[in-house]
Amino acid sequence: MCVALIGGMDRLERNYIDEAERLGIDLKVYTKSETGIASKVKNVDAVVIFTNKVSHKAKREVMNTAKAKNIPVFMYHSCGVCTLRDCLSCLKTN
Repeated sequence: MCVALIGGMDRLERNYIDEAERLGIDLKVYTKSETGIASKVKNVDAVVIFTNKVSHKAKREVMNTAKAKNIPVFMYHSCGVCTLRDCLSCLKTN
């Protein structure tokens, strides 16, 4: 399973990836606004957006792509490792 994480803190990127690996999930982390972010998330199984650490433009692009490709999107206001762990654990059980 491949999940894209949009937003979050740069300093926690390694922790996000380690947590996903422990659960057997391939995580792609995009903490900064990037050119063509929508094309980078169009082949993932799910998208997690940390809404307090992402630009409105990036969120809009990702949401439009996810809607067009029927990709589930999970949005959380906090951007901690525990929040990501809880979300990924729910994805693994479904």
